[in-house]
Amino acid sequence: MPKSSTSLYQRTTDLLAQRGVSLEAIANLVMFLQKDYLPDLTLPLARESVTTVLHKREVQNALITGIQLDISAEHHALLEPLQTIVAQDEGLYGVDETMALSIVNVYGSIGLTNYGYIDRVKPGILSILNAHDPEHIHTFLDDLVGAVAAAAAARLAHDDAPL
Repeated sequence: MPKSSTSLYQRTTDLLAQRGVSLEAIANLVMFLQKDYLPDLTLPLARESVTTVLHKREVQNALITGIQLDISAEHHALLEPLQTIVAQDEGLYGVDETMALSIVNVYGSIGLTNYGYIDRVKPGILSILNAHDPEHIHTFLDDLVGAVAAAAAARLAHDDAPL
């Protein structure tokens, strides 16, 4: 039987915390993305937007799947050549970005452009997750966290858009 949305949300946020990612760290990425466009944006409002995005089932599924793949790679539990590809975060792999796109597409083209930008500059927690530490593999997580931030920023932009 599928888990309830509430228990999946809790499992998702627990896994993020276990991997060193707080909701505040993601909210700070939202602030980074929106500071020039929403000057009255506060960290609590950014965090609320992150929480709203994280309550979506497709976001929860993508995060749980990506985190599981990262953990499996840390335990050398993936089949070759996938083990090496994920462990080294090979640039031409692209499945991690494809999973991230499933999150940003929920909020349209602004989510996509936000994601492309934040994935390129990797501010805040993304620079830590992308450090390529062989003990802590975050091949999927860095892209998925960036996608959550991009989606939360796009959600705020949609709410602020004039009619």
